[in-house]
Amino acid sequence: MSERLRVEFHCHTIYSKDSLTRPEQLVQACRQKGIQRVVVTDHNTISGGLRAQQIDPERVIVGEEIMTRQGELLAFFVQEEIPEDLDCMDAIRLLREQQAFISVSHPFDTLRGGHWELEDLLKIAPLVDAIEVFNARCYRASFNRQAQDFASQHDLAGTVGSDAHALYELGKATLRLPAFEDAEGLKAALKEARADLKLLPVCTHLSSRYAVLRKKLGGLDEYRSAP
Repeated sequence: MSERLRVEFHCHTIYSKDSLTRPEQLVQACRQKGIQRVVVTDHNTISGGLRAQQIDPERVIVGEEIMTRQGELLAFFVQEEIPEDLDCMDAIRLLREQQAFISVSHPFDTLRGGHWELEDLLKIAPLVDAIEVFNARCYRASFNRQAQDFASQHDLAGTVGSDAHALYELGKATLRLPAFEDAEGLKAALKEARADLKLLPVCTHLSSRYAVLRKKLGGLDEYRSAP
């Protein structure tokens, strides 16, 4: 059997408004935690992913968490940044044009922005590659169960992620799967995935609130000016 890689599919850096994690810190933490591949999915930007990939090209995959008018998409192997506030169908079209892998972030977590109405989720189900079936930051385990059920009902693959905004969260939800190099390879590898999952406590979200507040009080646009 080929060696399986431990992969983190959902995490953020200082280029997201609600994180203070610098790309070099994230890469170092992945090395220490035995995370062989990591997808950096900052909110509506690929800047953090590009910076992290410069530091460790073999480990880092450039991704993006995109806020559309209907809900959030989670994209891997992104080459060109997708702007926020597009119609979901337009965002999916732009991602398809660059051969990105498309998942759907925490679709049933109604206590967070970016969740999906069922009608809209049904509309995009035939057009995406996967559903995020476990997000370690979901307030309720039932939100993840709903996502798992939806993926199963619609024959969609499942991705998981810590949704880490702080370093201690990184790696709380990962998949172990065969090596892959692109979106097509990932689709095949997900059929053999094994999950390591841990739901984080609700208080974890305080780290995001602190990051937002610190940036506002500092009067600096840190996540855009970060090297």
